[in-house]
Amino acid sequence: MILPERDAASRDEAPVADARVVLPRCTVAPIRQVGRRLLLALLVMVATVAIVYGDRQGYHDNADGSVDFLDSVYYATVTLSTTGYGDIVPYSDSARLSNVLLVTPLRVLFLIILVGTTLEVLTERTREQWRLARWRSALREHTVVVGFGTKGRSAVQTLVATGQPREKERIVVVDPNPKVVESATALGYAGVVGDATRSDVLLRAEVHKARRVIVATQRDDTAVLVTLTARQLNRALKIVAAVREEENAPLLRQSGADAVITSASAAGRLLGLSVLSPSAGTVMEDLIQQGSGLDLVERPVVKAEVGRGVRETDDLVVSVLRGHRLLGYDDPQIGRLQATDRLITIVRARPPAAAE
Repeated sequence: MILPERDAASRDEAPVADARVVLPRCTVAPIRQVGRRLLLALLVMVATVAIVYGDRQGYHDNADGSVDFLDSVYYATVTLSTTGYGDIVPYSDSARLSNVLLVTPLRVLFLIILVGTTLEVLTERTREQWRLARWRSALREHTVVVGFGTKGRSAVQTLVATGQPREKERIVVVDPNPKVVESATALGYAGVVGDATRSDVLLRAEVHKARRVIVATQRDDTAVLVTLTARQLNRALKIVAAVREEENAPLLRQSGADAVITSASAAGRLLGLSVLSPSAGTVMEDLIQQGSGLDLVERPVVKAEVGRGVRETDDLVVSVLRGHRLLGYDDPQIGRLQATDRLITIVRARPPAAAE
């Protein structure tokens, strides 16, 4: 039975009505873009008013014959907007020359600012739709990470540290909190804003084409629903889920999770090990922290190792995966290594440059 959890972070997982995909990009905030254009348009307006007011003696107002500051502002407004009522006109040579050489270019610039803003919005929307369509068509065998809290971030960092050079581009983060997804896209990951217990949200993350799903939600009941939904959409998925309470782990496995990690129990065991042997605790923490010191990795048996014993390999082998059986290094059933075996080994972590 799923027990209710008293976790403040779970309040951030309130479902949102509109799920959307967010791709990583580096752009200026829309409010700043609009602000810059408004400021530039205002400067054009001020320059036009100054030109007209400075040569106001060369203009004629059909209402009273003279042009004051307010008339200058009015003339600049109707001129830049190409309205042109004709009630105020330049009649002196200097006024007409300034209109040709100064006011007309400012009018063109003003129109470019206004039209350019509209075109940029339309172009940006079209470009974003094109990027999204290209991303969907190219995305295959990727990893969907549900929940981008402490557990989700650590899982992603491990994937990037131990995966292929382009592994970062094949990670999609799903979270109901827009700010969390924004932080994920700022790091270069694609994101989907929405409740992952809904099938339409997972379909936006292309889970039907994914290779694996990491469920790192704050609540165990949410993890169960996400696992059930993901398994229903993709039977071939490899699903790894984290639970807070150990008694909920069997339910996650029944829901379709291939592996279940009990975060609270794992942390407790590490604490107990560190109390009994601080050095052993340090080694265990080093093993689960990829990219530094020692790494625990899974790899296939190379051709030169076929037919050898476990202790005859170059790496330190701790387990052998044969079919669906995980055998310890000292299990007599291992015998000689087979070409289809996979080895769980402890190796020295490669520096970042070598890993790439």
